[in-house]
Amino acid sequence: MTAPRGRSLWYQAWRRLLANRMAVAGGMVVVAMAALALAAPLVSPYGYDETSAAQYHPPSWRHPMGTDIHGRDLLTRVLYGARLSLGVGFVATAVSLLIGVGYGAVSGYAGGKTDELMMRVVDIIYSLPYMFFVIILVAVFGRSVLLLFVALGAVQWLTVARIVRGQVLSIKEKEFIQAGRAIGAGHLRIILHHLLPNVLGPVVVYTTLTVPAVMLQEAFLSFLGLGVPPPASSWGTLIADGASAINALRIYWWLLLFPGAAMAVTLFAMNFLGDGLRDAMDPRLR
Repeated sequence: MTAPRGRSLWYQAWRRLLANRMAVAGGMVVVAMAALALAAPLVSPYGYDETSAAQYHPPSWRHPMGTDIHGRDLLTRVLYGARLSLGVGFVATAVSLLIGVGYGAVSGYAGGKTDELMMRVVDIIYSLPYMFFVIILVAVFGRSVLLLFVALGAVQWLTVARIVRGQVLSIKEKEFIQAGRAIGAGHLRIILHHLLPNVLGPVVVYTTLTVPAVMLQEAFLSFLGLGVPPPASSWGTLIADGASAINALRIYWWLLLFPGAAMAVTLFAMNFLGDGLRDAMDPRLR
């Protein structure tokens, strides 16, 4: 006889998440921002790199967020920038999950000297300045969106590997794992079908907290001139462009305010969602 759905752990976590208003609001903001980014051609009549003679125009009915030095509509560039910023966040996080979950699961399941050796590798890489590693990759191979995805993802997997490894160590001697071994299940099957489904909770929480961290790292690289190559733009490049436009004679405040506000609101929303997921998955952490 199966347990009623209302008593399942995932269902209870979902109910707790829905009861958290800040988490729900954060999720709605993230979904709305992603929808606006995808619908950018429908929201704005301008192309993201369409220039005009209206240089440095402040916000108006025609250009709600003003224009930049090339007369490009800032609202359009903020919406298209959301595509890259959110894309970098989610794709780089996916890369880190792909590496970290597999590495941590194998390390925890193997145990013994194999686990010790694999964790020493993680400790060594942890001791290196990971942002310096990303900067070296970008400087050597050139600026490209794909390289940015891979480089940022490749330095984020260490934490998730430790999380998954710890979870696997705590459950690999449970009765249901022993039962799987007793019926002749192979190591790969045990990892994929028995261990990984039971570590999804912490991984989901980690994901929601890593996406904003990656977005901030991309913005930092953009300030250094190592972000996405022009004419493409992310929120980080727009903020960097706005900062470079500041001079002693005039401050074009809209060039900093709107991209910065879009990024700040999205980061806060993701953190609220991540905190809500953490509380929902383990209410003892409240």
